Amino acid sequence: MKAKYPARSENELEAFEFELPESFIAERPASPRGSSRLMVLDRAALSAEHSLFESFPFFLEEGDCLVVNETRVRPCRIYGTKAETGGEVELLFVRKIEELQWEALAKPARRLREGTIILLSGGASAKITERTSGVSFVLEVPEAFEEYLEKWGEMPIPPYIGRRADHDDKEDYQTVYARVIGSSAAPTAGLHFTKEIFRKLEARGVGIARLTLHVGPGTFRPLAPGKLSSQKLDPEYYEVTADACRIINRVRGRGGRVFAVGTSTARVLETVASLANGRAPLVPSKGWTEKFIYPPYEFKTVDALVTNFHLPGSSVLLLVCAFAGREFILKAYEEAKKEQYRFYSYGDGMLIL
Repeated sequence: MKAKYPARSENELEAFEFELPESFIAERPASPRGSSRLMVLDRAALSAEHSLFESFPFFLEEGDCLVVNETRVRPCRIYGTKAETGGEVELLFVRKIEELQWEALAKPARRLREGTIILLSGGASAKITERTSGVSFVLEVPEAFEEYLEKWGEMPIPPYIGRRADHDDKEDYQTVYARVIGSSAAPTAGLHFTKEIFRKLEARGVGIARLTLHVGPGTFRPLAPGKLSSQKLDPEYYEVTADACRIINRVRGRGGRVFAVGTSTARVLETVASLANGRAPLVPSKGWTEKFIYPPYEFKTVDALVTNFHLPGSSVLLLVCAFAGREFILKAYEEAKKEQYRFYSYGDGMLIL
């Protein structure tokens, strides 16, 4: 296949680049939810078949387990103006540090200084108290700020979509099982699921385990060119309950398969599996994970992966390549382009068995 850069080795990011015209990027999700296409890859046979996501339950059997990330996306993008100059500022509030202190990414950021007052929607204001990186700041915010974001914030749809979020994104950019608020990006593999799909899965005797990983904006941040071993991911908070461990351990003990919905779910499962010493039973855990999965990597818990079609050279693409092999995945991406699949967050789905 034609690479964007000459690939020197699988240890370097350039080996995971590919060309994708903007016309393949989905601006909106398939409607109704669940009607997206599904490419099904068989790692053993190195084969691909084309299906619809509504057929997903028929690829699971009694005794298998589906693991989902029930994080809920916060409407955390706010547009404001600098009180002193009137210049426009876009803020993405990613994390509460203390009750009246939040971390946010700002754009444009170059001229922002400590003490800058930013006038926000709805008559609120925030003050920059610290710059923590080139585009990251700590802001002093009003009281009841989480309630403020719920009322005035926009959904943080990815920058490559190329439009501002609107009312439809409030529902579209949220899984039907989202429960624990805290993400500034959606676990997009889960956007294909409907309540009807879950009813079919349960009717087939498939277990459902739920965990949480709050997805941060780092999921869209480009990796640096060069060796993969020198890269780091932003830490993201996760929780795996005793109930989830019980369901997963029972399935593994009986020889069933663990299906991870999304790379965020896979990262959590592999994080906890590492704490449990490989194939040992999983134990409840919570904390921050920086786990960066790229080839070669031996998965300890995940037997099948539900995912989307990802950005070239992204950390999530590298995880998928680690699961199924770089050449196989990049060949499948070329097939997806040939068959006019829709890419990225609102695009079509992939199931890797």
